[in-house]
This record gives sequence, C-alpha cells and structure tokens, in this order.
Amino acid sequence: MRMLLAGLCLLASMLSVPASAATRAAGVWLFTAKPSFPGVTMMQVATDGGTVRGTVTTKWYGPMRMQNAVLRGNTLSFDLRNLNDKERPTRRWTARFAADRVTLTGGIWYSHVVQAGRRGSLEEGERRAFVFAPELPPLGTLPPDNLARTPPMGWSSWNKFAERIDDRTIRAIADAMVATGLRDAGYTYVNIDDGWQGTRDAAGVLHPNAKFPDMKALADYVHAKGLKLGIYSSPGPRTCAGYEGSYGHVQQDARTFAEWGVDYLKYDLCSGEWFYDTADTVKRTYYEMGAALRATGRQIIYSLCQYGRFDVASWGRSVGGHLWRTTGDITDDYKTMADIGFVRNPKFPHAGPGGWNDPDMLEIGNGGMSDDEYRTHITLWAMQAAPLIMGHDVRLTSPGAKALLQNRAVIAIDQDHRGLQGRVIREDGDLAIWRKDLVGGEVALAMFNRGTQPITAVVHPEDAGLSSIATAYDLWGEAAVTRTTDPITVVPHGVVLLRVRDQ
Repeated sequence: MRMLLAGLCLLASMLSVPASAATRAAGVWLFTAKPSFPGVTMMQVATDGGTVRGTVTTKWYGPMRMQNAVLRGNTLSFDLRNLNDKERPTRRWTARFAADRVTLTGGIWYSHVVQAGRRGSLEEGERRAFVFAPELPPLGTLPPDNLARTPPMGWSSWNKFAERIDDRTIRAIADAMVATGLRDAGYTYVNIDDGWQGTRDAAGVLHPNAKFPDMKALADYVHAKGLKLGIYSSPGPRTCAGYEGSYGHVQQDARTFAEWGVDYLKYDLCSGEWFYDTADTVKRTYYEMGAALRATGRQIIYSLCQYGRFDVASWGRSVGGHLWRTTGDITDDYKTMADIGFVRNPKFPHAGPGGWNDPDMLEIGNGGMSDDEYRTHITLWAMQAAPLIMGHDVRLTSPGAKALLQNRAVIAIDQDHRGLQGRVIREDGDLAIWRKDLVGGEVALAMFNRGTQPITAVVHPEDAGLSSIATAYDLWGEAAVTRTTDPITVVPHGVVLLRVRDQ
C-alpha cells in the first residue's frame, strides 16, 4: 500500500496562512536520490499546534519517522533511527529551509548525507510514496529436500569483482573453471553476486541490467560446461550494493530465477534489516523466500546471508536453507580470516548434511595473505565442513593457488559424508589442535600455529580420540608420517593436517 504521513492533508490550509516557521517547514519536500545510500527521495513535515512530526523517505528503508523534532526559525532538527551502531541508536538530522528550497543534513550507519531539495505538491508526494510489502507469512517449517548433502563448492563474483561484473566475465570464469580443473575437483557453482539487477517492468517482473542481456542464455552456457549458476538477491528494497531487491516481489522473483535456470540463491539481508529486525521477522522473511523457491519445483540451493543473527544455525534448515552465514564479510587478511575461522564460526553448532555453517568465501588467489596463511584458511574451512566458495579471478589462478584449491585430500576432509563440524581439542599458547571425525573411523587432525614463530609439538592419540595412532598421512606434505611420536614443526600462521587411524 502507499502511505503518506497522517495529517498531511491539513497542510493545504496551513500553507495559505502568512509565512512563519511552521508554514515554511510544513509540506512535501522532494530530493533526487543521491547519494545512493540511503537514497533520500522525500521529506514530509506536518505541524499541529506546537507539535512537529514527519518522515524522511528513502529508497533503502522507506519512511523513517522523525523523533524529538524541534523547529526553530528556518531550521528543523530531529532524530532518526540508526543502524549497526550500538553507541548511536539514533542520529541527529537538520533541515534548513529557504523559500521553496531545503538542505537536508544527517547521517545513518556509515553514510553522511547532505542533499538539496525543493518543495513539492501533495500529488508529487503520492507518486513518490513508498510501497510497503504485504505482511510476512506465518512462520512454517519446510521439510528436508535432500540437497547439499555435502558443503557446496564453487565460485562467487563478489570478493574480486564486487558489482563490476557482466555476462562476458561470468562465461570466461566458467571456461576457466573447466580449463584449470577446478570443476573436476568439485567446484561446480558459478555464482553471480550483487550487481546484475536492472528494473522491474509494469507487471513487476525483474529484468537484468544491460550487462546481462539474456540470463537464460547465460544459465544454458554455464550448464553446458557441467556447472551450475547462482544468483543474488535481498529481502529488502535494496541490495547491499544498492540494486533492486526482492521486497514485495518474493514469489515473483523466485519464479523468475527458476525460469532462467538458476541453481543457487544467496539471499542477503541488506536493507531488509530495517524492516526485519527481530528474530521472528527475520525467520519469517527467510521462510517466505524458502517456501517460494520450493514452490517453483526447481531444485535451488538456498544460501541465507544474515550475518549469524538470532542463532541462525538453529533454524536455518527449517526455513529451507542449505547454508547460512555465521559472520559479516571476510576480507583478504590473516587477522579477519583467523577471527572468523577460529572464533566466530565455531560458536555455531547444528552443521551437517543438508545444512552448513558458512564462514564466507575463500580469499585464496587474491594476494592478501601468504601461502602458509592461505593453507590455514582452506584447512580451517575444511575442518569445519564449510562451503568452499572461491572468490578470486579464476582466469588468473596461480600455480600456488591452484595447488591449494585442488588438493583432493583436503577437499575430501571438507566433503566427508559424515558431515561433522570439527572442533578445537587442545590449545597450548599459539598451538591449536583441531579434530574432525570422518567416515570409516578415521580422524583428521589439524595443528594450527596462530603465532609468528615456529612451533614444535607432538600429537597424541587422545587428540584423535583413539587409543593409539597406527597410521598418519600428512595431507599438505603428501607423505606418510612414519613416527607419530616425533615432534612436528608448524610454521608461523601455518598448519599441518594429518589423516590418522588406529589400525
């Protein structure tokens, strides 16, 4: 439905009285939506006696209600709700009026906003009024669909290209995944992240932008390579890069994705966090898309991206999810990767066949870490049965990155059909020993050095939950370990990964 501020109909008579502070401020004020975040399009102000009330409407968050509004002379000041800033739950904004012009200044989250606007008519305000989505459906439970029995593997465009992505590049990446052998190593999804979206037509159907002239043809091309195509959307009005989200068009978009031949959807909360900010509403909005995907009849992997909020691992499966982010975005540096892998992701249980904790994409090949640190990166992900979604330019895969990404023995740890998430067993200073139980009674033991100096340590049978270690194989060194009682040296920020058994 469309909404204008209640009481705005009083303004026509107010505007006919002699000029005053109230009449200067009251009415509809229109802005071009720049800067794009939060995309202010309109401000509405009404005064009733000594009370001032109003809204600031944005493309990202719809109408944001003014709080503690004060009008002095030609300046209106007010608070607006803020996001992702615990120290500042609200931010102070000002609107300065001069004849039929206004300058709006304020801030939300990371953005400082200064926008010039003009007075508009009620009719113009109606045309710009925000269209709210229908009420969310009641929360339901979707049964397992037998997809993602092992963690998904593939590639995503975001880490390397952000929104600077197009049809030609996706086709080239698909070609490179075949040529490099990455497809045959198990990396099968080619995922287009944010930046593909265009506009909706009169019927509400979402079309790709000019960079993607024919999404169905692109899906066919990717499928012909023995790969699968992924796409990206948001439950909010705007995606994280400011493109069209699925807000108000959930079922319609799910049908469009299925008609194109999409095999994977990453659904990123983004601007939806303004509308869905409780455990109940977040669960229901993700359930809405999960149910819509199921209703298409097409098998589509559903990736929930809401940054681990509200203990997502405990309910992700029930809303149709096959993987769910446990953290904010990864960046290509050891500190961030280690924090996500050693600290954040391990807090989430419930991983297993059909549903996986997702600590975000792999940074291998992007150049921000050393080979030893990247080896730790993929080992830590494999030990936790995490999705292995590459994020570099596959066309430029170096021999070193290829060796890390294509180590079949390490991939086998990640893809082990038992589907258990490994955990830390023992810590001693900078040494952290992790254990993951595998099918057939074997055990993966990872010895991580989180420090900046080499560490020498011995693994013990109890680390593996065994009475003895009869055989051990070094998966990165690609050699049998003949004497497991001998000390093993682990380089700084490095790892030794063993596959052991007791007989």
